[in-house]
Amino acid sequence: MSRNTVVPMGSGHRVEDELFLPGHLGCQGCGGALAMRMVLQAMGPKTMLVIPACCWSIIQGPFPYTGLKVPILNVPFETAGAAAAGLRAALDAKGRTDIQVLAWAGDGGTYDIGLQSLSGAVERNDNILYVCYDNEAYMNTGVQRSGATPEGSWTTTTPVRTPKDRPKKNMIEILAAHRIPYAATATIAFPDDLAAKVHRAKEIRGARFLLILAPCPTGWRTDSKHMIAASRMAVDCNIFPLYEVFEGDRYHITVEPKGTPVREYFKMQGRFRHLGDKEIEQVQRRVDFEWRRLLHKAMQEPFSM
Repeated sequence: MSRNTVVPMGSGHRVEDELFLPGHLGCQGCGGALAMRMVLQAMGPKTMLVIPACCWSIIQGPFPYTGLKVPILNVPFETAGAAAAGLRAALDAKGRTDIQVLAWAGDGGTYDIGLQSLSGAVERNDNILYVCYDNEAYMNTGVQRSGATPEGSWTTTTPVRTPKDRPKKNMIEILAAHRIPYAATATIAFPDDLAAKVHRAKEIRGARFLLILAPCPTGWRTDSKHMIAASRMAVDCNIFPLYEVFEGDRYHITVEPKGTPVREYFKMQGRFRHLGDKEIEQVQRRVDFEWRRLLHKAMQEPFSM
């Protein structure tokens, strides 16, 4: 698997072919904005977006303007899964099976508020692709803790004196437990890996889930120029491994990590600045344990696509 960080354009790509236009309302260095651009490049123009309340409700632009060249259905916070399933049924009734339905939600609308409707959609195996761009907190409303917030992290609701003392919810395992055809992780630091997973998901019928780590400069308390580096470091230190799960039980690791210490990843972000050696060592032990579990599930398959 290549570690290339160049956004894959494809042969003959032209700026006018972009589905995500300049002039959007995302913050400088927004990982969620870059993730959208990469995913739409792989999805193509025959895509309809379902976006619940999240940062992307703002990034897309105020009605009647938009930074996207595909149709958008904005829905309430908790309804992305149900709305995407309903849109899919409507398109099928009209014979428009050539159009992909893409639900695009943040971690708050996926891990927490929208988990029930997502679970219902994937339990029915509705033919949708659900993408969670994971910035690990409720960033749009002021950096509050979510189910995706890492252990030890600062947020406005887990201040320095009482940081989050629970590990991040494992969404891929939750989706794998539903035995859906395809679930995978990706980051903006490995665009070739991300694009390959989107293309693979497009070829599969049924419920598909993609979890993309999408750093937030404001919430992570780091400079916007370090967003790609932070995403890459999350993979290299095994905090966010890149892998796929087929039918809930076939695991495949797609990028080999470097085994960088967690401490180096934490140094890049102000949200972990308050942690001492004891807390960092505790996180390291948990990360090492989870990585060994993943290797066991993948039966140590070769690191190749």
